[in-house]
Amino acid sequence: MGTKLQDIIETSMRAWADRHGGNIYWRLPVCVGVAGVEDPLFEKLREVAAPDHARPQDLLPFAASVIVFFLPFRKDLAKKNRSDTPYAARSWAEAYVATNALIAEICEALKHHLAQEGYDSATTPATHNFDEKRLVSRWSHKHLGYIAGLGTFGVHHQLITHQGACGRLGSLVTTKPMAPTPRPTVEYCLAKSGHPCTACVRRCTFGALTLDGLDRHRCYAQLLENDRHFKDLPLVDVCGKCVADVPCSYGIPKASMADCR
Repeated sequence: MGTKLQDIIETSMRAWADRHGGNIYWRLPVCVGVAGVEDPLFEKLREVAAPDHARPQDLLPFAASVIVFFLPFRKDLAKKNRSDTPYAARSWAEAYVATNALIAEICEALKHHLAQEGYDSATTPATHNFDEKRLVSRWSHKHLGYIAGLGTFGVHHQLITHQGACGRLGSLVTTKPMAPTPRPTVEYCLAKSGHPCTACVRRCTFGALTLDGLDRHRCYAQLLENDRHFKDLPLVDVCGKCVADVPCSYGIPKASMADCR
């Protein structure tokens, strides 16, 4: 099943590229994971993510599974975002807009496929489904990605997958029962696994990310600053410096990469 879902997602990505002159922001392969709605971690989301975090059944009655996918960004996109200061790179902002549109297309393609098999599906927006005062998501794709076995969290509070942390997540809920993806049994983050890596903290020059945690309000202030900088684009409250060209950007990092960037 995972291979079929991956094929549908990657076909959507290639179709997007064909319609846009071959210009594509993402790498292949994508990562796809599945979680069963009976997983007890869904209830814990109201403790670790947001007190009003939605459950799969809130989006879709009789939900059976949650599908989560990760679209990894191209390496040159991350390297450009690292080098451009103090703002995010323009290409990074443009990729954000394009990826939001692509995620919506992917979800529609998956919904169509599942409907042909006789199952219902439901989605939420790829972004901006959060409480703007508390700055917590009511449908956290990265927490769903963890439950669906896509990876583990880094010090930067992003999900590190087999294709790294530099990319975007999307998800959908379906009534189709599917075998869950096993979760990793080890930490992918070098710092969390005991190695002296602080690369993501050094990337954040705005005081939002430290080894003690993430100041969401400082982080969001910089996202809005980038949006003001790229005022000719649609809403682009992005930054991504903490995942741009660090050891965990493009895959699961090795101990030899600790603090090397």
